[in-house]
Amino acid sequence: MRISARNTLKGRIVSIEKGATTAHVRIDIGGAVVTSAITNAAVDDLGLAEGQEAYAVVKASDVMIGVD
Repeated sequence: MRISARNTLKGRIVSIEKGATTAHVRIDIGGAVVTSAITNAAVDDLGLAEGQEAYAVVKASDVMIGVD
C-alpha cells in the first residue's frame, strides 16, 4: 500500500461496531486505541474483522490543543 499520508499507525482491530450506515472500528496501536468512523460498505469492501492487522491513517490539516 502506498499513500500520501505520512501518519500511518499499524495495529490490530479490537472491535467493529456497525450501526445503521456507519461502523466504529477500533485499532490497538501498541496500548493506545484509535477509533475510526467509516461506512459499513467500507468495512465490507476491505474485509475487516476483529483480530486482523490494519493501519490507522491520520490526515489532518489542523491539530488543536485545549486546557482547563
